[in-house]
Amino acid sequence: MLVDSHAHLDSSRYEGELAEVLHRAWEAGVGTILAIGIGEGPAQMHQALDICRQFNAQSPAQPIEPMQSMGSMEPKALKVPKLYASAGIYPHNTHEADDAALAKLDQLLAEPEVIACGEIGLDYYHEGTDHSVQKRVFIRQMEIATARKRPILIHCRPKDGDDTCWDDTLALLGEHWGSTGIGGILHCFSGDWSQAQRAMDLGFLISFAGQITYPKAQALRDVAIQVPLERLLVETDAPFLAPLPNRGKRNEPAWVAETARALAVLHGLGVEEMADITTKNFQRLFRLS
Repeated sequence: MLVDSHAHLDSSRYEGELAEVLHRAWEAGVGTILAIGIGEGPAQMHQALDICRQFNAQSPAQPIEPMQSMGSMEPKALKVPKLYASAGIYPHNTHEADDAALAKLDQLLAEPEVIACGEIGLDYYHEGTDHSVQKRVFIRQMEIATARKRPILIHCRPKDGDDTCWDDTLALLGEHWGSTGIGGILHCFSGDWSQAQRAMDLGFLISFAGQITYPKAQALRDVAIQVPLERLLVETDAPFLAPLPNRGKRNEPAWVAETARALAVLHGLGVEEMADITTKNFQRLFRLS
């Protein structure tokens, strides 16, 4: 089965429908989802963990009673994927990273369901939090993740045509993370091959989202075909970046299958083979059986 390695299940866009969304993912062959715990800021970092505890049963395939309105579906027991969570302070919210927020992050990373720190990193595309603040909090979160031995999920978004964000991100990872041997994920990868190589040299997996299916994303597909199979992951970044043929709609974890299909075609594999490869990569990174 597939793993959606990055989905924002706590988005308000799923309000009242999350049980149905998760059931559709299970029906589409998604066995595991990593729910990203950044919320709208540090005050909401715990929401992904709450969702995990709400929906997880004793085993991934065990039916649960829906806890939210099911819309047109009959009110019956549902099967849903196994959920894990992350926790982190997003670059845009690093100005809120006071001692209490960082202590909360540390406490969340101690929870067994919270298997990753993120998404964290740098964002130079949007105006907002000073870059020096972003860097300082990025480093502090890497320190907390190191102490908790949690892989990190990296957000890196540069200004168009300017590689400064990539340069700064990779430099900080080289200085503060590579030697830990813990590894992580470059989430929603959008860089070039040299940047992917530098990240992989630091122990990172490269995760591709729905934009790899877009007609104008040939440069990204050219990178994806070069990434070794043992370094590949797939994600939705739901509710954002819906893949074709659903581009423009609210994304959901079931559609990670379209991204896996696109990667399978690039590598000359079947979809089930790509699902098996990316699932094993996820399990290896997070030491899951």
